[in-house]
Amino acid sequence: MNYTQNEKIMQVKVSTLVVGVDIAKNKHAARFFDFRGIEYDKAIFFENNEAGFKKLLNWISKVSEKENKTSVIVGMEPTGHYWLPLEEYLRRKTDFLRVVVNPAHVKKSKSLDDNSPTKTDRKDAKVIAKLVIDGRYSVPHMPEKEYADLRVAMTHRERLVKDIINLSNKIQQLIDKYFPEYQTVFKKWSGKASVAILKELFLPYLILEKTDEEIVGIFKKGANRGVGIRRARKLKKAALNSIGIKEGGEFTRYELRNLLEQYELLNDQKELLEEKVEKLFNSMEEAKYMESVKGVGIITVAGFIAEVGDINDYDHPKQIQKLAGLNLKEHSSGKHLGQTRITKRGRPRLRALLYRVMLPILAKNQEFRQLHEYYTTRRDNPLKPKQSMIALACKLIRIFFALGQKHVMYDGEKLMNDIDRNLDLQEVA
Repeated sequence: MNYTQNEKIMQVKVSTLVVGVDIAKNKHAARFFDFRGIEYDKAIFFENNEAGFKKLLNWISKVSEKENKTSVIVGMEPTGHYWLPLEEYLRRKTDFLRVVVNPAHVKKSKSLDDNSPTKTDRKDAKVIAKLVIDGRYSVPHMPEKEYADLRVAMTHRERLVKDIINLSNKIQQLIDKYFPEYQTVFKKWSGKASVAILKELFLPYLILEKTDEEIVGIFKKGANRGVGIRRARKLKKAALNSIGIKEGGEFTRYELRNLLEQYELLNDQKELLEEKVEKLFNSMEEAKYMESVKGVGIITVAGFIAEVGDINDYDHPKQIQKLAGLNLKEHSSGKHLGQTRITKRGRPRLRALLYRVMLPILAKNQEFRQLHEYYTTRRDNPLKPKQSMIALACKLIRIFFALGQKHVMYDGEKLMNDIDRNLDLQEVA
């Protein structure tokens, strides 16, 4: 993997044809350059289908033969999801090096040639190619086989979780409007007995029409134990003094029943998906080693692998840290030293996952808990709790990297030795 910019620039040789492709939904634009930025032939436009892709390959072959080029680098701007079919087509059909350039770099570089911020597909293709020549590109990690399956599965799971949360909020909103006292009877509306009541009765006046025994019968449709006559009486008492809205109740019941059915359906889909993810997870050799970290579960490791891909594709954990946007940036000039922050570039899902998992790790993992205490209480440059959690997220990346590549189980004693060494150095200082 190309890591430094010098290595990226050295990829562009005298014998290299650089192709800049501006991606669109229906029709892409491409231009051809040598290593010095001299353009060959004219710009071409090709459609986002197999015929269009073959047209691009024919033009690349024609220009390469005419200009005696033996290698090809195709640079693209990752515009939404539209670039993915072309990238996969080139990956399967050719040995071209496929790279991507940052859309922010394209935007900032537009006026270098003509001193104009004008945007056209033809111009953008040239800008992309020039950025590739300067080594301002990155090689995308495109997951394949089980890694591709896992990424799709975890992305789908995230959408399901978001939809479930949205439905839960809508249901809670209806309860707050029409029966705000309901939460004094059921702390969580999502319990089985509670859902049975919400589906059949919900509105206070309907509850008051039922006897205690009839309400208990409805409870038992959802849960056979844990709720009984005392809960039924408490529910009727809450309904008797309810201040909930009275108007629009009939269609509110209809809406609530639909929301509950959708909520149950999505939860069933989520459980089924997680079963499939677990089977896929168990087929990955590095997964069991990463999961050996105390406080880390299957979903966390699966989410990490889904975002990162094959851990063996990386030469150093700092590459994953940068991919997550957890690398540091600073603003300094002369004697002024600005505050250091994380860049927040890269994959936001990976960054969020690594930050969220710190809470269960700090609760269950003694080594991480001691490191957190050390970071926040050390004499020199003590960190704030959130800063410490970010530092620990980077530590977790290094641990995942080592466990996944070396195929060894997590050893808390080794991490404790590092902590003890840091504490000894602090005392000596």
